Amino acid sequence: KMKLFRREGYLKRIRNFYKETDIIKVITGVRRCGKSSLLEVIKEELLESGIDEKDIISIDLDSRKYRKIKTADELELVIENLIEPDNNIKYLFIDEIQNVKDFEEVVNAFRTEGDFSIFITGSNTYLLSGELVTKLTGRYIELEMYPLNFSEYIEMKKFFSKKVSSNLQEELHNYLLEGGFPRTIFIDEFSDKRMYVTSIIKEIFEKDIKQRAAIRNTEVFDIVRNFVINNYGATFSIASIHRALVGEGRSVKRDTISKYIDELVKSKILYCCDRFDMKSKKMLSGEKKYYLADISFYFSTNTDNRINYGPALENLVYIYAKSKGYSVSVGRIGKLECDFILRSANSVDMEYFYVQIAYTINESKETEDREFRPLEQIRDNYTKYVFTTDYLLQKRNGIRHENLLEFMKKDKDF
Repeated sequence: KMKLFRREGYLKRIRNFYKETDIIKVITGVRRCGKSSLLEVIKEELLESGIDEKDIISIDLDSRKYRKIKTADELELVIENLIEPDNNIKYLFIDEIQNVKDFEEVVNAFRTEGDFSIFITGSNTYLLSGELVTKLTGRYIELEMYPLNFSEYIEMKKFFSKKVSSNLQEELHNYLLEGGFPRTIFIDEFSDKRMYVTSIIKEIFEKDIKQRAAIRNTEVFDIVRNFVINNYGATFSIASIHRALVGEGRSVKRDTISKYIDELVKSKILYCCDRFDMKSKKMLSGEKKYYLADISFYFSTNTDNRINYGPALENLVYIYAKSKGYSVSVGRIGKLECDFILRSANSVDMEYFYVQIAYTINESKETEDREFRPLEQIRDNYTKYVFTTDYLLQKRNGIRHENLLEFMKKDKDF
């Protein structure tokens, strides 16, 4: 059996709940980002802690064995048949549970019986919409997973004895082109890695979007999808996409565009980043930025391999921060924009961090000013960062200039 790479950042956040029978552990994230492997690691840790193998029940609803299970009754029957009756706590793992209609009822029934610690995974936000939330108010925790962040990418390569360059710039280049889907680390040929990512997009469309969203015009859907993927990290509104598409001679309604983008967000291909006005302390409506769950989505839908480092590094930091549990918004300070405002979930006083990102600021005084100035306008005392790939670091007005690659490689918190 293959050794499993342990993604400690996620395990740390869920470990205290392993033996909680009253709280359902819900692990969400884009398809193929490593949810099933995380379940496997949790099982390993339970066995290491002395739990008996017969008390661990696993059902993967995407597997051939169980893929015909579509109703709550069928799911319940399968679980019943796998239980060995005794007084021990049972650990129930159900992978890709969104395949079963009304699964909430079953999960809740086993939870209320009291002797089940339940872990479920799902690949889209429907898992946590409506039913589950209302039936299980306060009875579940959600752990959202992402593909490998830059630090995990390097660590996982080392773990499986894959070549890691001592030049972090080179690793950054590889990471941006290959992306962070764990499986790609085992694929040697670059073109095969690309094909794998393309197949993930197809799988998400077939399994998570097509039937549910009743998409009739797949051509327009693909155009909208490609438009948003190609403009990741840019600020735009539904109206501006609508204008661009109509300008290309496409007849498509605004509502349709809005619905398609919503589907891409729900299936976790895209993440929507709101803009926050620092003066009024309010979220701004209308214009938003979208980031990709994995940057390889951009390269697999394009023939161009040139990296535009501006949005690429932003996307990198966005996923890095999200994978560590920070909430992220884009900041506006008067006429200036701050790339990200992060809010820490685990500090008592909900600390803020301000982040500017650029490939380099050492070319000229102008580039340096462009990154430092928005942060200098912020009057509070929270930590402010300028992240670049420079090794020559500037000091200016208490703002921390850090090398982004070294920061992430060390897996630091902000």
